[in-house]
Amino acid sequence: MEIFSSLSTYPLSSTLNSSTHTLECTSQTCQRSNGIEPKTLFMIVTLGCILTTAFKDRSAPVRLHVSRILLKKVEDFTGPRTKSDLGFITFHIYADLEKTFDWNVKQLFLYLSAEYTTKSNAVNQVVLWDKILLRGENPKLDLKDVKSKYFFFDDGHGLKGNRNVTLTLSWQVVPIAGILPLVTGSGRVSVPFPDSYEVAKAF
Repeated sequence: MEIFSSLSTYPLSSTLNSSTHTLECTSQTCQRSNGIEPKTLFMIVTLGCILTTAFKDRSAPVRLHVSRILLKKVEDFTGPRTKSDLGFITFHIYADLEKTFDWNVKQLFLYLSAEYTTKSNAVNQVVLWDKILLRGENPKLDLKDVKSKYFFFDDGHGLKGNRNVTLTLSWQVVPIAGILPLVTGSGRVSVPFPDSYEVAKAF
Protein backbone atom coordinates (compact mmCIF):
# COMPACT_ATOMS: atom_id res chain seq x y z
CA MET A 1 0.00 0.00 0.00
CA GLU A 2 2.79 2.42 0.79
CA ILE A 3 4.49 1.61 -2.50
CA PHE A 4 1.20 2.07 -4.39
CA SER A 5 0.51 5.30 -2.56
CA SER A 6 3.92 6.75 -3.36
CA LEU A 7 3.61 5.71 -7.00
CA SER A 8 0.14 7.18 -7.31
CA THR A 9 1.10 10.54 -5.84
CA TYR A 10 4.29 10.99 -7.87
CA PRO A 11 2.68 11.76 -11.26
CA LEU A 12 0.25 14.19 -9.65
CA SER A 13 3.06 16.08 -7.91
CA SER A 14 5.13 16.10 -11.10
CA THR A 15 2.16 17.39 -13.07
CA LEU A 16 1.52 20.15 -10.55
CA ASN A 17 5.17 21.18 -10.56
CA SER A 18 5.20 21.19 -14.37
CA SER A 19 2.01 23.26 -14.50
CA THR A 20 3.37 25.69 -11.94
CA HIS A 21 6.61 26.03 -13.92
CA THR A 22 4.61 26.62 -17.11
CA LEU A 23 2.52 29.30 -15.40
CA GLU A 24 5.66 30.99 -14.08
CA CYS A 25 7.22 31.00 -17.55
CA THR A 26 4.01 32.33 -19.08
CA SER A 27 3.87 35.06 -16.44
CA GLN A 28 7.50 36.04 -17.07
CA THR A 29 6.90 36.03 -20.82
CA CYS A 30 3.87 38.28 -20.40
CA GLN A 31 5.85 40.64 -18.22
CA ARG A 32 8.64 40.84 -20.80
CA SER A 33 6.09 41.33 -23.58
CA ASN A 34 4.37 44.08 -21.66
CA GLY A 35 7.75 45.79 -21.24
CA ILE A 36 8.81 45.51 -24.91
CA GLU A 37 5.63 46.03 -26.89
CA PRO A 38 4.90 49.65 -25.80
CA LYS A 39 8.49 50.65 -26.61
CA THR A 40 8.30 48.95 -29.99
CA LEU A 41 4.94 50.55 -30.70
CA PHE A 42 6.31 53.97 -29.71
CA MET A 43 9.30 53.52 -32.02
CA ILE A 44 7.05 52.52 -34.92
CA VAL A 45 4.75 55.50 -34.39
CA THR A 46 7.71 57.88 -34.07
CA LEU A 47 9.34 56.51 -37.22
CA GLY A 48 6.05 56.84 -39.08
CA CYS A 49 5.72 60.48 -38.00
CA ILE A 50 9.30 61.22 -39.08
CA LEU A 51 8.71 59.64 -42.50
CA THR A 52 5.78 61.99 -43.14
CA THR A 53 8.24 64.91 -43.37
CA ALA A 54 11.58 63.20 -44.12
CA PHE A 55 11.34 63.63 -47.90
CA LYS A 56 9.65 67.02 -47.98
CA ASP A 57 11.14 69.62 -50.30
CA ARG A 58 12.27 72.46 -48.01
CA SER A 59 13.81 74.67 -50.67
CA ALA A 60 12.54 78.19 -51.27
CA PRO A 61 13.26 80.99 -53.73
CA VAL A 62 15.67 83.65 -52.48
CA ARG A 63 16.48 87.09 -53.87
CA LEU A 64 19.80 88.66 -52.92
CA HIS A 65 20.88 92.15 -53.81
CA VAL A 66 24.25 93.74 -53.02
CA SER A 67 24.09 97.49 -52.54
CA ARG A 68 27.67 98.24 -51.54
CA ILE A 69 31.12 96.63 -51.66
CA LEU A 70 34.21 97.99 -49.98
CA LEU A 71 37.73 96.54 -50.04
CA LYS A 72 40.56 97.31 -47.66
CA LYS A 73 44.11 96.12 -47.23
CA VAL A 74 44.72 95.56 -43.53
CA GLU A 75 46.94 93.61 -41.20
CA ASP A 76 45.56 90.12 -40.67
CA PHE A 77 45.54 89.64 -36.89
CA THR A 78 44.53 85.97 -37.25
CA GLY A 79 47.82 84.93 -38.87
CA PRO A 80 51.26 86.26 -39.78
CA ARG A 81 51.79 90.00 -39.55
CA THR A 82 51.15 90.58 -43.24
CA LYS A 83 48.66 92.67 -45.17
CA SER A 84 45.57 90.85 -46.45
CA ASP A 85 42.36 91.71 -48.25
CA LEU A 86 39.34 92.50 -46.08
CA GLY A 87 35.96 92.85 -47.77
CA PHE A 88 32.81 94.58 -46.55
CA ILE A 89 29.44 93.88 -48.14
CA THR A 90 26.03 95.49 -47.62
CA PHE A 91 23.16 93.39 -48.94
CA HIS A 92 19.39 92.82 -49.01
CA ILE A 93 17.69 89.45 -48.43
CA TYR A 94 14.20 88.54 -49.63
CA ALA A 95 12.89 85.02 -48.92
CA ASP A 96 9.58 83.37 -48.07
CA LEU A 97 10.30 80.36 -45.83
CA GLU A 98 6.72 79.74 -44.72
CA LYS A 99 6.41 76.40 -46.58
CA THR A 100 9.68 75.22 -45.05
CA PHE A 101 8.07 75.04 -41.61
CA ASP A 102 5.72 72.26 -40.46
CA TRP A 103 4.92 70.45 -37.20
CA ASN A 104 8.36 68.77 -37.17
CA VAL A 105 10.50 71.90 -37.65
CA LYS A 106 11.76 73.58 -34.50
CA GLN A 107 13.92 76.27 -36.11
CA LEU A 108 16.04 77.20 -39.12
CA PHE A 109 19.69 78.17 -38.96
CA LEU A 110 20.22 80.61 -41.83
CA TYR A 111 23.62 81.67 -43.09
CA LEU A 112 24.95 83.69 -46.00
CA SER A 113 28.20 82.45 -47.50
CA ALA A 114 30.60 83.82 -50.10
CA GLU A 115 32.40 81.50 -52.50
CA TYR A 116 35.20 82.47 -54.88
CA THR A 117 38.30 81.18 -56.62
CA THR A 118 41.88 82.42 -56.32
CA LYS A 119 45.22 81.38 -57.77
CA SER A 120 46.22 79.62 -54.56
CA ASN A 121 42.85 77.98 -53.76
CA ALA A 122 40.32 76.50 -56.17
CA VAL A 123 37.48 76.95 -53.68
CA ASN A 124 37.22 79.56 -50.91
CA GLN A 125 34.13 79.70 -48.70
CA VAL A 126 33.45 82.28 -45.99
CA VAL A 127 30.33 82.72 -43.83
CA LEU A 128 29.41 86.42 -43.73
CA TRP A 129 26.13 86.45 -41.80
CA ASP A 130 23.78 84.10 -39.93
CA LYS A 131 20.44 84.12 -38.16
CA ILE A 132 18.25 81.67 -36.18
CA LEU A 133 14.61 81.71 -37.27
CA LEU A 134 12.32 80.07 -34.71
CA ARG A 135 8.95 78.51 -35.46
CA GLY A 136 6.28 81.09 -34.76
CA GLU A 137 8.40 84.00 -35.97
CA ASN A 138 7.69 85.74 -39.26
CA PRO A 139 9.03 83.34 -41.94
CA LYS A 140 9.02 86.03 -44.64
CA LEU A 141 12.40 87.74 -44.71
CA ASP A 142 12.68 91.28 -46.01
CA LEU A 143 16.01 92.48 -44.65
CA LYS A 144 17.54 95.62 -46.10
CA ASP A 145 20.98 97.18 -45.78
CA VAL A 146 22.39 94.24 -43.83
CA LYS A 147 26.12 94.39 -43.20
CA SER A 148 28.55 91.50 -42.90
CA LYS A 149 28.33 90.00 -39.44
CA TYR A 150 31.75 88.33 -39.65
CA PHE A 151 35.08 89.45 -41.12
CA PHE A 152 35.50 88.70 -44.82
CA PHE A 153 39.24 88.03 -44.78
CA ASP A 154 41.22 86.49 -47.62
CA ASP A 155 44.58 84.96 -46.73
CA GLY A 156 46.32 87.07 -49.34
CA HIS A 157 45.04 89.37 -52.07
CA GLY A 158 42.41 87.13 -53.67
CA LEU A 159 39.55 89.62 -53.34
CA LYS A 160 41.11 92.53 -55.19
CA GLY A 161 39.80 92.56 -58.75
CA ASN A 162 37.97 89.25 -58.29
CA ARG A 163 35.05 89.24 -60.75
CA ASN A 164 33.15 86.25 -59.46
CA VAL A 165 32.40 86.30 -55.73
CA THR A 166 29.13 84.36 -55.34
CA LEU A 167 26.76 84.90 -52.41
CA THR A 168 24.39 82.10 -51.38
CA LEU A 169 21.76 81.87 -48.65
CA SER A 170 21.45 78.40 -47.10
CA TRP A 171 19.68 76.99 -44.07
CA GLN A 172 19.97 74.00 -41.76
CA VAL A 173 16.59 72.59 -40.77
CA VAL A 174 16.48 71.68 -37.05
CA PRO A 175 13.62 69.18 -36.55
CA ILE A 176 11.91 67.98 -33.39
CA ALA A 177 12.81 64.43 -34.44
CA GLY A 178 14.80 63.13 -37.40
CA ILE A 179 17.71 64.22 -39.56
CA LEU A 180 19.03 67.77 -40.06
CA PRO A 181 18.79 68.51 -43.80
CA LEU A 182 20.91 71.25 -45.34
CA VAL A 183 19.09 73.34 -47.94
CA THR A 184 20.50 75.86 -50.41
CA GLY A 185 18.31 78.70 -51.63
CA SER A 186 17.64 78.88 -55.35
CA GLY A 187 18.71 82.51 -55.70
CA ARG A 188 22.41 83.34 -55.92
CA VAL A 189 24.18 86.50 -56.87
CA SER A 190 27.72 87.00 -58.18
CA VAL A 191 29.42 90.35 -57.66
CA PRO A 192 32.77 91.80 -58.76
CA PHE A 193 35.16 93.26 -56.23
CA PRO A 194 36.91 96.58 -56.93
CA ASP A 195 40.38 96.83 -58.43
CA SER A 196 41.59 99.27 -55.77
CA TYR A 197 41.56 99.53 -52.01
CA GLU A 198 39.41 101.95 -50.04
CA VAL A 199 41.31 104.37 -47.85
CA ALA A 200 38.30 105.66 -45.91
CA LYS A 201 37.99 104.33 -42.36
CA ALA A 202 34.20 104.28 -42.09
CA PHE A 203 31.90 101.70 -43.65
